[in-house]
Amino acid sequence: MNKVLQATYHDGNLVLNEKLDTALEGKKLTLILVEAESSSQSELEQKELTRNFLEWAQQYSAQLPPDYKFDREELYDRECFQ
Repeated sequence: MNKVLQATYHDGNLVLNEKLDTALEGKKLTLILVEAESSSQSELEQKELTRNFLEWAQQYSAQLPPDYKFDREELYDRECFQ
């Protein structure tokens, strides 16, 4: 899942402007911090930067078949783990 959220850093804490989905509860997330637009950046420039970032991130995403199921035992049975 890729999502762009706005947040404010205050007193050592990152405060999100919206709540995350409850399905993410307890999961570790990777954050890529990009400083929000400055007063010199137009909204159009910011949208272009966001679009470019999402295109970049999509390169590293993979679509799994709907019937895909991760099998830890099968993974550990492979020769590279023995």
